[in-house]
Amino acid sequence: MTVSGSWARAARGAMLLADDGELRPTIFAEMSALAARTGAINLGQGFPDEDGPSAVREAAKRAIDDGVNQYPPGRGIPELREAIAAHQRRFYGLSVDPDREVLVTAGATEAIAATMLALLDDGDEVVTFEPFYDSYAAMIALAGGVHVTVPLRAPDFRPDLDQLRDAVTDRTRIILINSPHNPTGTVLDREALELIVELAHQHDAIIVADEVYEHLTFGVPHIPVSMIPGARERTVTISSGGKTFSLTGWKIGWLSGPAELVDAIIAVKQFLTYVSGSPFQPAIALGLAMPDGYFTDAASTLAAKRDVLSAGLRGAGFEVSRPDGAYFVIADAAPLGFEDAVELCRRLPELAGVVGIPLAAFIRPERRAGYRSMVRFAFCKQTAVLERAAQNLAKLRG
Repeated sequence: MTVSGSWARAARGAMLLADDGELRPTIFAEMSALAARTGAINLGQGFPDEDGPSAVREAAKRAIDDGVNQYPPGRGIPELREAIAAHQRRFYGLSVDPDREVLVTAGATEAIAATMLALLDDGDEVVTFEPFYDSYAAMIALAGGVHVTVPLRAPDFRPDLDQLRDAVTDRTRIILINSPHNPTGTVLDREALELIVELAHQHDAIIVADEVYEHLTFGVPHIPVSMIPGARERTVTISSGGKTFSLTGWKIGWLSGPAELVDAIIAVKQFLTYVSGSPFQPAIALGLAMPDGYFTDAASTLAAKRDVLSAGLRGAGFEVSRPDGAYFVIADAAPLGFEDAVELCRRLPELAGVVGIPLAAFIRPERRAGYRSMVRFAFCKQTAVLERAAQNLAKLRG
């Protein structure tokens, strides 16, 4: 049976990350299955091993008991849309119309997919940083777009602004940014954001900002690109409750932006999931209104976990990055004599009882030079689990 049309393009987008061009389950599925099969500690896929705040979970239970179990409105329930608008005003001073400029989605991934499908025509270019979250390539391809990347190089994984200038042209339809960044933990500074806005105006491009880790930064501020003068009228901002509240399985995401862009995205989104997560929507609304202390504590707790895992990795002989945000640390295995991180990750369960993800999973084959020995480890786990992983990883040093 042959695959044709748009779905074939999506498959090609996924295959861009495979050395041999074969379509197969993602490396994330492979490594999680390996962890389950071997009993290894799963520091590969980025999901917490602790549930989110009890008040938010109890709100979902109440909603189920109160009969909030049928289709919600297509844009999302008013309570959540209003909470999203209030969140943007409270944390960033941004004014968003909850009725016309907010859309609730089935996680941030659907928001990205619907945005690409709505705003791209065949041949339009999308600029991202590389490494990049793996769904970007598939969604750009599904929409008929052309993926252009700007490398983030070790050890600091900061963008080269001259390379960014070269990448954005009159063919660019979307500049897709992810800050705090998965997988490197880079948080874009104001200079980079101002250049992105300048380039978007110069080339009449739309900015799409994936900000799902917005509350998980460590000693540096998250600056939404929409706060930069001139950005608001051409920016779609995407976020999610999954990362902020450690409830990734609920898949409650959202986007906000100018009404005309949101309307175009809704026209596509209604034919994807239409709606999702009725009883979870009022619960996430409650979460967004939680006291400031919740958000600062979540970030400081995660920063401490980053330091536990990073110390263990350094003790095992890895060279380790210092991420400013998100869930992940990048560890270079070359000092231990491992030049191929894909091979290492498939052997790590037997060598150290731990699973990670090769950084190559986020990079196209032709760009992997300089990244091949690097592994992404997730530190969004219980401290005791991270301490045990650190002890196991010490075995690599012999």
